Amino acid sequence: MLYAVVIEKVGNNFSAYVPDLPGCIATGATVPKVETEIRDAICFHIKGLRADGLDVPKGVGLAE
Repeated sequence: MLYAVVIEKVGNNFSAYVPDLPGCIATGATVPKVETEIRDAICFHIKGLRADGLDVPKGVGLAE
């Protein structure tokens, strides 16, 4: 599945979140670091949803 990811500069760090996965967030000191962290966070988030017997939302957000 593909999910849109929003990355924002916050102070001296970067923050990322996935609109289609509420609560799935990550931070990092650089864009490459936050990209790695959000990929890991997405996997962790999906595993948690499945472990709880919940549906995994499809990626419907659009980004360009």
